[in-house]
Amino acid sequence: VVNALVVQGAEPLFFLDYFASGALDVSVATSVVSGIAAGCSASNCALIGGETAEMPGMYGPGHYDLAGFAVGAVERSDILPRLDDVAPGDVLIGLASSGVHSNGFSLVRRVVERAGVAWDAPAPFAPASSLADALLTPTKLYVKSCLAAAKTGHVKALAHITGGGLPENLPRVLPPAVRCTLDATAWSPPPVFGWLAAGSKADTPELLRTFNCGIGMVLVAAAPHVEQLLGILRAEGEEAAVIGKLEPHEDDGPQVVVVGTEAWGWAN
Repeated sequence: VVNALVVQGAEPLFFLDYFASGALDVSVATSVVSGIAAGCSASNCALIGGETAEMPGMYGPGHYDLAGFAVGAVERSDILPRLDDVAPGDVLIGLASSGVHSNGFSLVRRVVERAGVAWDAPAPFAPASSLADALLTPTKLYVKSCLAAAKTGHVKALAHITGGGLPENLPRVLPPAVRCTLDATAWSPPPVFGWLAAGSKADTPELLRTFNCGIGMVLVAAAPHVEQLLGILRAEGEEAAVIGKLEPHEDDGPQVVVVGTEAWGWAN
């Protein structure tokens, strides 16, 4: 939720949650709210309240429903994206993801089912963690780093890479007259994606439309400001790299082209 605010240039202000179950398990609810509070703290966002509901017969034992929303603020003059400023020659900076984040889990569950690996067994791609813990690695929150970069005034657009991946999220912040070519050799997807690629047997274009494939956020900036922005982002703890550039879009082809995926070693 807070990542969806920061791409507008907005600073998250507060968050409210909703937790519902058939019968309240205090230990579970405490753990959930503690996790929410940690996420709010990491985003400089206040957890100001919420609602807890018990609905017997609605949820089975051990099941619960969780939702929430956040409110942010930005000066009107600082709202992103600045589509009129995005132009050929601009550079794309990618920020590494922490894993699958929260998209593509229908396919993830099918791969796990086919693999026959228990959720509490060591993850084939990360043996130090259980499969469940590895797949549920929390979504990386980019608020502090991206706001620090945006405060320079040199960020023209931000794209949060969620469902639809790079091919379907980047066009949201690109005017029709530009397209981008992404160099997949500029980053290395976390091992989980190689495991999902092998287990799903999906081809690489489909995987790129389903998962973030290692890039969770993309910034658009003019070339002269890229080194400054990379320094700021890395100082905030991000794995940041130049992953592509913008070009004129003069035909009916796609706005996003990813080249070099052979370097990832996926056989599909």
